[in-house]
Amino acid sequence: MSLKSTLSSFWNTVSRPATTISLGVISLGGFITGIIFWGGFNTAMELTNTEEFCVSCHAMRDNVYVELQSTVHWENRTGVRATCPDCHVPHEWTNKVARKMQASKEVWAAVFGTINTREKFEERRAELAKHEWARLEANNSLECRNCHDYDSMDWDAMSAEARFYMEPAAALNTGCIECHKGIAHHLPDNVAVGSPAMAKLENKANSGSVTVGEDYFAIRDIPVYDSAESTEPVGNLTLGAAVEILDESGDRIQFALKAWRKDKGFGRVIFDEFGHNIRVAVLSKDTAQDAQLVEASAPQTDEATGLDWAPVTVTLWSDKQGYVDEIDELWTVAEESYASNCSTCHAQPDPDHFGTNSWPAQFNGMVGFTNMDEDQANLVLTYLQKHSADYGGSH
Repeated sequence: MSLKSTLSSFWNTVSRPATTISLGVISLGGFITGIIFWGGFNTAMELTNTEEFCVSCHAMRDNVYVELQSTVHWENRTGVRATCPDCHVPHEWTNKVARKMQASKEVWAAVFGTINTREKFEERRAELAKHEWARLEANNSLECRNCHDYDSMDWDAMSAEARFYMEPAAALNTGCIECHKGIAHHLPDNVAVGSPAMAKLENKANSGSVTVGEDYFAIRDIPVYDSAESTEPVGNLTLGAAVEILDESGDRIQFALKAWRKDKGFGRVIFDEFGHNIRVAVLSKDTAQDAQLVEASAPQTDEATGLDWAPVTVTLWSDKQGYVDEIDELWTVAEESYASNCSTCHAQPDPDHFGTNSWPAQFNGMVGFTNMDEDQANLVLTYLQKHSADYGGSH
């Protein structure tokens, strides 16, 4: 038989409808084929859902995976470790498939080397972080809820501070990512965005326009000197410090700062008011002990703490830049920053909800979850302390 005849016979056999195979056999064959296909598809998908697969790309292994290993999600008192897919892939099958389809474009980044070096990764870190934050915000932190669920939280086992923030978040069903950015990977260096209003104040403060005999307020840390000619700082004023201008010489001004210090040690830290830990200056040891530069009066005892506080008048020099003549301008910026940064996750407490000396612990525990830069954070904290319950608040 020729090759042509053989091929023709074979084609006629495979193309002719079956006459002896039953419908049951065909159905069973289709069922088995479906199981094989489904099993293969699901197995392949699960292989891509392992940490080993995630870190097989060195851009992930050498960057975010290393960062994860220094966090509580890697090592903790309970011994429960979160892997890459735990935080970046939902557990429910339909959502998982949707996430895998969405993530398929990341293959192109690996193929074309978009972030294949540390330098390239750092250049794109902010963009990558913002994409992931936006995705988690859109699905209300679905991946976080693989492990964290408001209904499963034992409020009685939490600290009072944790409950203060978490219970309002639970009532609003707030997504985890709204408050908890940067807990598994480093935040981008440029994620903090300064306040435009603060920049406007900076421009005004840097004009160097001051009048002898008037009161001014520092809007940032300002180096201070023991004379108009000195080039070595002997300390600094801090944000919100109120000074009276006594004299001026060239680009320098002499000021008087009337404040308080604790009557112990060298008295280097100067506070705004009696009994209130609102820092307005920090001086060198020698300067703090120089009676010509820091004049101290008889101490008074704070009944609440038993500490002695002495009123002081600090007379030093600084550059003219860094002051504004209206403290309310500072508080307006601070109030706006506080409202915009601290209301995303929960209803922020009124400034008079806590006392002056309680605010630092409360504020510092949460400021890391905002986009405030250091200057903004210092300003807001000072605002909260100066408007606390100790200043006639209702609480």
